[in-house]
Amino acid sequence: MEERTFTVILKKEEDVYIAECPEVGTFSQGNTIDEAVENIKEATELYLEEFPIESQEKKPIITFFEISSNGTIKKGIGREVT
Repeated sequence: MEERTFTVILKKEEDVYIAECPEVGTFSQGNTIDEAVENIKEATELYLEEFPIESQEKKPIITFFEISSNGTIKKGIGREVT
């Protein structure tokens, strides 16, 4: 089995951490960061067993920006995750 590296985005919501894998579109959660990461690994693995993806697919482009209180974008950076 080929090994792949996936991105995990974590967000704290009230008393749980929400985990997302943007390459696959899976979501999970956990009471701690470690638990959320383990749960998203399991959810993604189960998803990929049913819906495999091509090994040549590109990583997502991650970018950040800030918006001031009056709604103008202050700055932004972008880079492809490798």
